[in-house]
Amino acid sequence: MICILLVLPVNYYGQDMQHKQIHAESLEVFTIGNVKEGSKWFWTHCLALYVISCSACVLLYFEYESITKMRLAHITGSPPSPSHFTVLVRGIPWSQDHSYSESVEKFFSTYYPASYVSHQMVYRAGTVDKLMKDAEKMYRVLKTVEPQCREISMPCCLCGGTTHSFKVLNNEAESVKSKISDDGLQPAQREKERPAAFVFFRTRYAAVVAAQVLQSSNPMLWVTQLAPEPRDVYWSNLSIPYKQIWLRKIATLLGAIVFMFVFLVPVTFVQGLTQLDQLSHTFPFLKGILRQKFMNQLVTGYLPSVILMLFLYAAPPTMMLFSKVEGNVSRSGRKKSACIKVLYFTIWNVFFVNILSGSIIRQLSVFSSVRDIPTQLAKAVPTQATFFTTYVLSSGWASLSFEVIQLFALLRNVFRKFILRIKEESSNCALSFPYHTEIPRLLLFGLLGFTCSVMAPLILPFLLVYFFLAFLVYRNQILHVYVSKYESGGQFWPIVHNTTIFSLVLTQIIALGVFGIKRSPVASGFTIPLIFFTLLFNEYCRQRFSPVFKRSPAQVLIEMDRQDEQCGRVEEIYDQLRSAYCQFPLIARDLSTSQDLSTAGNTWQNKDQGSSQDPESLKPGNQLVKLNE
Repeated sequence: MICILLVLPVNYYGQDMQHKQIHAESLEVFTIGNVKEGSKWFWTHCLALYVISCSACVLLYFEYESITKMRLAHITGSPPSPSHFTVLVRGIPWSQDHSYSESVEKFFSTYYPASYVSHQMVYRAGTVDKLMKDAEKMYRVLKTVEPQCREISMPCCLCGGTTHSFKVLNNEAESVKSKISDDGLQPAQREKERPAAFVFFRTRYAAVVAAQVLQSSNPMLWVTQLAPEPRDVYWSNLSIPYKQIWLRKIATLLGAIVFMFVFLVPVTFVQGLTQLDQLSHTFPFLKGILRQKFMNQLVTGYLPSVILMLFLYAAPPTMMLFSKVEGNVSRSGRKKSACIKVLYFTIWNVFFVNILSGSIIRQLSVFSSVRDIPTQLAKAVPTQATFFTTYVLSSGWASLSFEVIQLFALLRNVFRKFILRIKEESSNCALSFPYHTEIPRLLLFGLLGFTCSVMAPLILPFLLVYFFLAFLVYRNQILHVYVSKYESGGQFWPIVHNTTIFSLVLTQIIALGVFGIKRSPVASGFTIPLIFFTLLFNEYCRQRFSPVFKRSPAQVLIEMDRQDEQCGRVEEIYDQLRSAYCQFPLIARDLSTSQDLSTAGNTWQNKDQGSSQDPESLKPGNQLVKLNE
């Protein structure tokens, strides 16, 4: 309201000129570039900047406080989860005398004798794991076949023997379990163990302490962290040696940077379309076509944003691949890492490169002088208002329609049901919210809104409509379409907060450059303290709220442990730990049904009484031996 009712009229009447009708005016007339130098009306822009910054900081504070309370309520109110009592250990040292499993048991029995319960090793995914997954997939396909089909014998065309048609088994795990029992997992168990394990503790507090303490004098050995939820574990990355993680992170960072700079080529081409004079000079045969008003508006207005949007569709899957190679051990961590990469990529290419581009050589010359960046941004942002407005229409409004239609999911479902003839719905086909694509898009539009609020406020009504529709669309999708496969506990909110602070500071720096170009020392003088106050507010929020998103408070965990003891949920929790983190789902189901659960309760009670039980019975390998027997 302030920018439309106060700043926009000042921009429109900033020059002594003969105005046309409003619908015939160019968008540059409504920007701050239309205000003459030394004008006394720049106080309106400075006042609007103060109101916007203060309002944003107040809203950010209350939102951060609200989400922090919801995160604590999520921790205390959620039912006991195996991840609260489990620590992921990597970098287990190799010993010729002991297997990895024996090393883990010896280490934690020695240094955590009162709280250590058991552990589950991570195995190298081999032939048996592949057979299990293939059997489950094939079962879903063959289940649609009529099970009453009779067995048919026919001569084999190759060897002349007799072959039989298939028959559908009543139990989907029947063939796989028999294969496991025949071949066995134990002979090569020691060779298949990886230097990673899930270690179970008696209380949440003990697990948190073990996860945050440095376990060895060598930081590369016995590395611990809180385990993700069982459904959130990314099993394939657990086999990666911990010593390779830092190399993988550097390699993916360099790959993401190279990909960002390679993307300069299509962005430069897109910006060439927005500059009609340069385009006509480069391609003289287009002069006659571009003289037509419709083609001029199409080529310079709508077409560049559409081309850029199509190229940007390649960014999320590429960044997701980088995050996978990076070595994240959880699916939520992989998606969070991809979200940050896509956010940096989007802001860099859509905002900075589009503003400062004319050619790749010009971009390099601009960024070679750091002191001139605020001045260059101040000159370029008002001139790019038309492009950003059309980008909001093409990428923002159009993306909401695609979100409602779910075109890719619809085509995939049609292919599964009518081409592959698979009628049964698979749990893997359930849609999860694409944080790594939607959050960067929302934050990019927030950045455009902040930076253009004072410079080119005519974009704000289009953004207002977008955010209103986005609220309705995403609320419906989250409630009725997407399935939450795991809980992130509000881990994405600090990304939103930090990006919003960055947008505010960037807006203030650009405004400072504009006030300097327009020779308004008063507005420039009042803008400098605003930048420091915004950074000071961000530091306060970082000290006040950010630690809750990184670590769980001990006070809350101890109270939850006491409540479990009072309510008698200890044995039930331990029963869940035995089969929660199992690399092979079919074995997990067998463990939960074939073994006597009372043994777990007796083991827990024996721990409380200080008695010792045979540690061999708690080893995951011996649990599999019992299963085979």
